[in-house]
Formats: sequence, structure tokens, C-alpha cells
Amino acid sequence: MKIAITGAGGRLGSALERRLAVQHDIVPLCRAAGAPERRLDICDYAACKDMLQRERPQLLLHSAAWTDVDGCARAPEKALQINGIATGHLAALTAQMGIPMLYVSSNEVFDGRLRRAYTEADEPAPVNAYGASKLYGERALAQVNPRHYIVRTAWLYARGGGNFVASILAAAAAGKRLRVVINEVANPTNTEDLAAAVAALISSERYGIYHLVNEGAVSRWAFARALLDETGYADMPIEPIAMQEWARASEPPEYAALANHAGASIGIRLRPWAHALRAFLAQAR
Repeated sequence: MKIAITGAGGRLGSALERRLAVQHDIVPLCRAAGAPERRLDICDYAACKDMLQRERPQLLLHSAAWTDVDGCARAPEKALQINGIATGHLAALTAQMGIPMLYVSSNEVFDGRLRRAYTEADEPAPVNAYGASKLYGERALAQVNPRHYIVRTAWLYARGGGNFVASILAAAAAGKRLRVVINEVANPTNTEDLAAAVAALISSERYGIYHLVNEGAVSRWAFARALLDETGYADMPIEPIAMQEWARASEPPEYAALANHAGASIGIRLRPWAHALRAFLAQAR
């Protein structure tokens, strides 16, 4: 199958490219790097149309996004344009051309007030600009392209920095005082595990909404504690703090853990988060 991947220069996009290239013909697309024919600004409608007409992929895998949650809070119109409206344009174009589309969304489409893991059947109600922009993208895709996959995930981490795991390890190595939120809960998810789950999903051709996360819910504090315990910092203290004590531009949902019901029903499960973290750290050594 010929698959075009937006955001291929990012950590999730590159993991998807590595995983899918084993069986598929991949067209990696990113905003600012690579050959000219592989550059794509997803906010440029004409460029997106030209790319789809030129490449004629059999699937568009849309992983490009503005994932700076605090940045989205400071610039909600920009977040809506990148994560929402641009996704709607891609959805309309793929629908017109008969191309299935997979959109990577987020647990932050939920408000975090349910106090249990959200299933695919639960109604989204975002509390921040990032979540609202991702929900706009979900709805835009679902409304116009019936051959769609919407994949919600949470707390992605990968090699190379720019995520919670890298930040905690860097702070520990520098001997910094660690203060971590204890009342924000979700599913830490290994990017490579998500890429493998996506590969299985597109092979199934079972369209719909899926929650693909490593199994189990944990607080930011407990996640950081497990991370330090596995990397030789078991004696380093972490001060637990409430979300309200950590000043930031965005308000994240408190309990936004996801439950994988739809994927599990067709045999797609991700291992428990603690097992995935342990394997990730072993590979990084």
C-alpha cells in the first residue's frame, strides 16, 4: 500500500515511517526538511491538493500537529488553524479522491472529570485550546470522510528529547529539585508501541475511533517516580504537588486516562505502560 505520512519529521511520524516502511511504500511529508516534493505545509490547501493528486496515496496518515499545549493556550486561533481547520481540508480532499485517512488525536479532547478511563463511546468535552483544536479535527474528518480512523493517544515519549521522560531525566542528571504534579492522570505511551498498533489497525481496515495507549493509568508523579527508580535515581526525592501549584498557560484535564475497547475487540492491545517504559530505558542504555 502507498501511504503518505504528514509530520514525518516528528518523533511519532518518524516512528510510523520506520514501522510501516517494512511492508508499505511510504511518502514521508514534513514542513521544512527533505526534498522539495516531500515538503508540505498542511495549512496550505493548494499544496495539500497538489500533493494528493501527484502522489495518489492509498492512505493518508495525518500525524502532523502543533502539540505545544501551552503554546496552543496562548495562541488558540493558530492551534485551531493547524490542528483543526487544516485537518478538515485534508479530510475533504481525501474524501473527494476516495482516499482513507487516519488522524492522530489526543486524550485532551476529554475534560478529565469522569474519574474513570474514557472509552471510545464517551462524549468529548475539551477544557483547553489544544484539546478543542484536536476535537475540531476529529469532527471535520468524521463528517466528510466515512473511511476514517481516529486514533486518540496520550503522553507520548520517544528518544531524542522534547517529552516528559527526557525532561525528568535531564533534571535528575543535573541534580535539580523535582516537583511533579500528582493529580494529573493518563497513560504514558511508548511511540514505537503506538506505531506498531497503528500498523495493525490499518491492516484491519476497520474504520472508526480508537484509543491506542499503553495499558494502565498513572499520575505524572508516579510516572516520574518509576522513571527515576529504573535509571539509578531511586534515592532522589520528588515533591508531589497539585496541578494548581504548577503555573502554566494551559489547563490540562485531571483524569484523562483512555481505555482501549475498540482496538482490543479486534486484537490490538498495547503492553502495560511500566513494561513499555522498562523496555524503552533498556534500549536507551
